[in-house]
Amino acid sequence: MAGLPFAEAGPGALRIVERVRGSASTDFGVPGEVLKADRAPLERDQAARQAALVKAAWKVLDRVLARAPAELRKGPRGGGRDRDAIDEHVRGAEVIYARKLGLRLPMPPAAPGVASRTSARSAILEALDAVSLGQAVVPKGWPGRYAARRIAWHALDHAWEIEDRIPTA
Repeated sequence: MAGLPFAEAGPGALRIVERVRGSASTDFGVPGEVLKADRAPLERDQAARQAALVKAAWKVLDRVLARAPAELRKGPRGGGRDRDAIDEHVRGAEVIYARKLGLRLPMPPAAPGVASRTSARSAILEALDAVSLGQAVVPKGWPGRYAARRIAWHALDHAWEIEDRIPTA
């Protein structure tokens, strides 16, 4: 989706660079802590790569939303949101995440591709570029690396949730 190459890695190629204490949120996969490495400045090409990955995550979510039925299969105990409620949740989170980047955005409309939804996402991508120096631009804000990881994770997490809950014949 992002059109970016990834280096091939053989066995043992991954290495741990930092450890952080988890929380109830990390039990569900949420990247809940800003790492020391998140505060490192980004080179221009790194910031562009980061923005491309966030944009690709949104593209995946939009494609899943477009093909999912409005009503999704319920979870094992009968719970779970339907497609439009998940979309509303993700859009609301993007507004909150934007505040962590120093932006005040209105809630974008539900329909993917609508100009105001696209402009909100463009503003977030621009803000990610602006915080590439590794520091948050607002008090209690997020550095760009963390913001990008959290935004992309959230979009993909809900895209996968929707895919898992599409009713089968």
